[in-house]
Amino acid sequence: MASVCLGLFAVCLIIGVPVALTMGIAGLGAIVWGGQFNALVAAQQMFKGIDSFPLMAVPFFILAAELMTSAGLTHALLRLANNLVGHIRGGLGHVNVLVSMLFAGISGSALADAAGPSAIVMRMMKRAGYDGSYAGALSAATATIGPIIPPSILMVIYAISDNRVTVAGLFLAGVVPGILLGAALACANHVISVRRGFRFHTERPGAAQLWRSFVSAVPALLMPLIILGGILGGVFTPTEAGAVAVAYALLFGLVTRKLDLAGIGATFVRAGVITSSVLLIVAMAAIFAWLITVLQVPQTLAQWVAGLTDDRLTALLLLAVFSLACGLVIDTLPALIILVPILGPIALQFGIDPLQFAMMLVLNLTIGMVTPPVGPVLFVISTVGRIRLEALARAILPLLAAEIVVLLLVILFPAVSTALPRYLGFAS
Repeated sequence: MASVCLGLFAVCLIIGVPVALTMGIAGLGAIVWGGQFNALVAAQQMFKGIDSFPLMAVPFFILAAELMTSAGLTHALLRLANNLVGHIRGGLGHVNVLVSMLFAGISGSALADAAGPSAIVMRMMKRAGYDGSYAGALSAATATIGPIIPPSILMVIYAISDNRVTVAGLFLAGVVPGILLGAALACANHVISVRRGFRFHTERPGAAQLWRSFVSAVPALLMPLIILGGILGGVFTPTEAGAVAVAYALLFGLVTRKLDLAGIGATFVRAGVITSSVLLIVAMAAIFAWLITVLQVPQTLAQWVAGLTDDRLTALLLLAVFSLACGLVIDTLPALIILVPILGPIALQFGIDPLQFAMMLVLNLTIGMVTPPVGPVLFVISTVGRIRLEALARAILPLLAAEIVVLLLVILFPAVSTALPRYLGFAS
């Protein structure tokens, strides 16, 4: 059954079948071929995969991000970021990084960032004289900060897949790596801007202008504080935090009259379409993940890794390389659902901290979102910015190097991802 499952999975990927359907076809095909289980088990696993109260946080966070964008808060964040760093060398590039870090506290999604604020700054950079391929590459790279800085849709789904970690613990584990990721991309942007002669075009703002931009951005900046503060303070669960975020965004849009009934309807439709695609992936991946667990693929792979090394760091590096390779050919969300039950037991066997392993895996797969041949963020930026994919792939290489440096820091120094949740009592 294992060979049939993996064979069907590989064939479907090669011929271009969508990843969600690929997992469903591979799982159902192996079940029917093996004859050990009733085919109805596939439907049972699909329902079980999405029958989860914590998973309800995902559509809530998606809807909250869409409402915040429709209410104009994305532009408020953009003005604040531009006033803070737009006047220094490579300023618009730094604006790109900073606005992605700020927006990450709202959306939790790389694709939402790429299609929204990153795309806006990319067009600004092109008009200001930045090379189009570099502007697109930086916008794609900064979008990967979205799933790292909390709240993060990937971390919610990870916590559902692995009961050794909590959503709150994962959110806290992503704070320092997210900041490091932004700092690494800002440093890379500075070096590239100096070498290519990219200059700032924005004058240093006065104190009054900076204060006004900060005040206009306060409602957006409060969103992550409400979410994290409520979760960490025990006021509400992550799922309830998503509902509170939706209520907050909707109330703000109505009070400021940035949202009307037509706008609210369109926003709900967009969020519904995105949520449907996410839940379809989760449901199909549940079949695949259940099957590889039943077939003891994790145990087999763990024995193989144990045969190569008995060193914890070496094992973690091997898992990181394997995860990065998977991220090159499999989309992020299905890869996460597939790899957690496979690689998690291996990490446990080698005594790797579950939060460190989780952050390594999420960061690895997030980097995969901007690497060919799959690279969904690259496709979004290529389409929105009308930039050739080949040019984007070349321009993003130095930025990928900066992101891999952060990944190595997470691997080499466990405290990068574990110190904050442990200090606040969300890790053992």
